[in-house]
Amino acid sequence: MSSTDDEQLAEFKDWWQRNGKPLVTGGLLALVVVFGWQAWTKYQANQSQGASIVYQQLLETTLTPDGKPDPARVADLAGKLKNEFGGSTYAQYGSLFVAKVAVDTGKLDDAATELKAIVDKPTNPTLGEIARQRLAQVMAAQNKADEALKLLDGDADKAFVATREELKGDLLVQLGRTDEANAAYQKAKAALSDEAAVGGLQIKLDDLAKGDA
Repeated sequence: MSSTDDEQLAEFKDWWQRNGKPLVTGGLLALVVVFGWQAWTKYQANQSQGASIVYQQLLETTLTPDGKPDPARVADLAGKLKNEFGGSTYAQYGSLFVAKVAVDTGKLDDAATELKAIVDKPTNPTLGEIARQRLAQVMAAQNKADEALKLLDGDADKAFVATREELKGDLLVQLGRTDEANAAYQKAKAALSDEAAVGGLQIKLDDLAKGDA
């Protein structure tokens, strides 16, 4: 081998030390990332499918034809969602059903606990708002209308303005603050179409008007 070849070999070895290993490492890292991502995606899909199956069972258990679900079975399935798929949307929807059954059986404290956990850390804004409004209703039934009203402070997403303002109106009526209740009902009405505004909300407005007469 000539001195030129030796020099080229030395240069190649030097280049390999400086660049070859990082390239191999980088390539391996890329493969790990790709296959790791595929494995994670597959895991997530399996998790979602598993949660979906349990949630479907919960639906069937809760929404019975006779309207009388088995509270123990509901709690068992919801607990499975929490334990195996905690932090998922399925688990939080499961909590909504647990809260519903708790309300139906007069266990308002249990319902409030389930709903508050969602309100504190919802997986999405829609779930958070649904839980917030239901928690406010439970608190009203616990004679905590003032606290429930504070829970509804702030702005709501446009899709929930009508239901939130109507609920605020109900709470204000419970507190005897009829003028403020009327204003809340009017806001609720303004957020609805003319067709949707005719019904229970209009009856509440008419009742307040009669009371002022």
